[in-house]
Amino acid sequence: MNLVYFALIRENIGKSSQSIDLPEGVTTTGELIDHLSTLGDNYNAAFAQSDLIRIAVNQEYVGLDHPVTDRDEVAIFPPMTGG
Repeated sequence: MNLVYFALIRENIGKSSQSIDLPEGVTTTGELIDHLSTLGDNYNAAFAQSDLIRIAVNQEYVGLDHPVTDRDEVAIFPPMTGG
C-alpha cells in the first residue's frame, strides 16, 4: 500500500509518502488511521483529529469505513479551512 501525506500531516510525520504492507486485521480506512496512530508520537500527533481528516483511496474521497487493500494508494489530508 502506498500512503501519501499532505500539509500538517506530512510535517508531523516527517515524510510525504511511504509504502507499507497492510497490517493484519486492518480492512478499512478508519482502522488504517488507528494503526498509523500507534507508530510513534509523530504519527499520533498527525492523526489526533482523525474525525476531521480527509482520505482519498485511489484518488477518490472516501469515508472512514471504506475498505482498503495492499494495492491501494491512500492519500491523507488534514482539516482544511478556506477564506
